This record gives sequence, C-alpha cells and structure tokens, in this order.
Amino acid sequence: MKTRKTEHPRRRVTNRGKQVISRIPLHEQVADAVRSMIITGTLAPGEKIRISELAEELDVSMTPMREALKILAKESLVELMANRGARVSEISAEGTRSLFEVISRLEALAAELAAERITEDELARLDDLHARMLESHAANDLPGYFDCNLKIHNLVVDAAKNPDLTRVRTLLGFHVERARFLSVATSAHREVSMEDHSELMQALKARNAAAARDIWQVHLQRAGDEACRLVARWQEEVSASATG
Repeated sequence: MKTRKTEHPRRRVTNRGKQVISRIPLHEQVADAVRSMIITGTLAPGEKIRISELAEELDVSMTPMREALKILAKESLVELMANRGARVSEISAEGTRSLFEVISRLEALAAELAAERITEDELARLDDLHARMLESHAANDLPGYFDCNLKIHNLVVDAAKNPDLTRVRTLLGFHVERARFLSVATSAHREVSMEDHSELMQALKARNAAAARDIWQVHLQRAGDEACRLVARWQEEVSASATG
C-alpha cells in the first residue's frame, strides 16, 4: 500500500515562509511522522512497511529511517522481522478492550486529582481547546477534532500533577491514541463525546472531584467500546477477504 504524502519531517516554515531548523534529532522526527501514520491508520495494522519507499516519501536516508523503526519497535507499534523488514503491529478487539480497562481507570483518577489541583491557567487552556474541538466537530474536521481531543486528555493528566500516574499512562499512550482515533471516527460517538467533555469542564470548574472521575471513566469506557466494535468489524472484514 502506497502511503499518502505526509509533511516532511525536517521542513518547518514560519508564517512568513522562513524555514525553521528543528533541534530534534532527525530519526526522532521520522519516528514522529511514521507514528502518526500508524495512529491515524495511514499505515494499516499488519501492513508491511516498504522502508525504502517510505524513506523516499519522507525525503530522508535509510539510516534515520531504520533508527526511527527501532524506536517504534520499542513502543510495540512496529514489529521488526529478521531479514524481512518491518510491519505495523496488529490491533485486536481483545487487546483494545484490555487497554481501555486500564486506561479508563487511570484517566478517571487523573480527572479526580485534576479537579483538586488544576490551576486557573490550565482551566483557561482547557476552555480554549474545548472551544476549538467544538469548531472542528461542527466543521466535520476529524484531524482537528482528534488533535484537540488528544491535547485535552493530555492536559487533564498533566493537571493531576502526579508523576507516577503520568509515567504509567505515557507507557500506554501511543496505543491509546491509536485506538481512540478509531472511536472518534464515528460522528454519533463524537456527539456523545462532546457532551462528556462539556460535563467534565463543568466538574473541573466546580472542583467536583467525584463527578470529574465518574464522567471521565464513563467517557473512556464508551471510547473503548466504540474502538472495540470497529476493530472487531475490521477483523471480520480481513478474515472474510482472506477466505474469499
């Protein structure tokens, strides 16, 4: 499968058209670009990665590409196969369900702690992100919606101000993003999700820790259920295609 053209990992320009030189090592920039392709499904689960073609598409040499794949392999997003290149890790309904059983409780705890510890500046940033997500939803801008949604979830975790919670959640983060992207693809789910986000904002502003916890756990459980449904359907389609 030929991947869609993605933004060059090194080239960033200002509003005036001037190039910005990134201080992030090139292989990490490449890892970021390929990770985004995996999370959004541009590179499909189980797909063999045509390494030389992808390097050409990103306009980088094979060395940073191979180093990037090693990073993604450590994150379990990519499987490196001896003498056979690499492929995108599979995703399953069972694995997704297991993941959300954990992440729903972790992020619910984060919301509970955030209600007690969030600063006025963090609340203002959440308000801004929430408004931008509403605009993206109204415009049916899925990438914009997902970007705001992800930033909101991350900011709630940061506002909990618990390093151990953040560390554990970070270990699961990329897999959660991958599954969450599936769930937000459904318009009906996004409608319900927006209601959850609005209720969370009210609970955080009221410093109601119990309400924030309960709202966010149900929200994550719904996302997990929707992701499981879509993954199961995808597995059935792949199985039918293989036997057909």
